[in-house]
Amino acid sequence: MYPILDLGVAVRPGRTVLTVSGELDMDSSPHLTEAVDPLDLCRTMTLDMSAVTFIDSCGLSTLLALRHRVRLAGGTLELNGLPDQALRLLELTGTRALFTLCAGT
Repeated sequence: MYPILDLGVAVRPGRTVLTVSGELDMDSSPHLTEAVDPLDLCRTMTLDMSAVTFIDSCGLSTLLALRHRVRLAGGTLELNGLPDQALRLLELTGTRALFTLCAGT
């Protein structure tokens, strides 16, 4: 059985919130990219990652690519509720400073 990535989208005034649950890895990262494709990237986008159980280098690469796309469109990407494992990955790879980390949506 393969881990499942669940995604939820909520459009709020001035921001889009994507709720990400499960593992963000090589198998599931394309699903996050597909979910973002139709969204308006020129506003604030918050990824609520409080229910992410694991993230690997492919997941990190997807987050970096998403950050780049949102910035090019004039928007801002925020990461909310990163689990300890994901924070350690950002610290180990020197990418933590590239992301806006927030405590709430």
